[in-house]
Amino acid sequence: MTYLICTTCGVQMDENATQGDICPICTDERQYVNPNGQSWTTLPEMISSGTYQTTVTEEQAGLMSLVTTPKFGIGQTAYLVTGTKRILWDCITYLDQTVIDAVGQLDAMALSHPHYYATQIEWAETFEIPLYIHEADKQWVTRPSERIVFWSGDQLALSEDVILHRIGGHFDGATVLEWTAGNEGRGILLTGDIIRVVADRAWVSFMYSYPNLIPLPAATVAEMASALKDVRFNQIYDAFHKIVVTDANAAVARSASRYIAALNERERR
Repeated sequence: MTYLICTTCGVQMDENATQGDICPICTDERQYVNPNGQSWTTLPEMISSGTYQTTVTEEQAGLMSLVTTPKFGIGQTAYLVTGTKRILWDCITYLDQTVIDAVGQLDAMALSHPHYYATQIEWAETFEIPLYIHEADKQWVTRPSERIVFWSGDQLALSEDVILHRIGGHFDGATVLEWTAGNEGRGILLTGDIIRVVADRAWVSFMYSYPNLIPLPAATVAEMASALKDVRFNQIYDAFHKIVVTDANAAVARSASRYIAALNERERR
């Protein structure tokens, strides 16, 4: 069976999810429908076009980035952690044999939130791996599969050095990945855009919707920061290849304080 892919968000869907010729991911207020209207493609069409390529690049020892050019859908970066297990963090849509060969073996896959589900089932079936999604986001799965593991609670260890943290915010099940052995043992946090590195790379930010510029409540941001207070990480890599290169834990704390102060000041006016 050939599954449709929304060209705006890049998420693949079965026929139940695409009823009425709408993308349920893009019609949510956190995303958007293309002003030119809904359009679809398929993975075979993308491959046969010869337009796209996904490049696998070593970022540092044990960490690789996966980026598709030209940009497709949201244009996020996925990451491959090669610690005690080989774990793919988040997903991109374009997958062909060249990518499969470059990635090699995988042990598992984990997702931050629904905007990056992409062709996650294609990846999981190709590499014969489980993929982990927090159960709070179960309603957003547009292509069900027995490969999906819906986990619960606030933490899940995928290996000796990889821990998932559900911190909420952007989505109820919004998750980040802690790689304890990354950055020579100082720790790396892979955040998707649950936490987004901003133009000043010493700071980060948090949003309910990035394309529609809807902020999160101050109380929610405080809860997100609190969930990471005792997590040790020196660097952050976000979904758009932006990096906090040092002292990232402190960057999250001070950024949350600034965000909350700005919202509180607005409320006093």
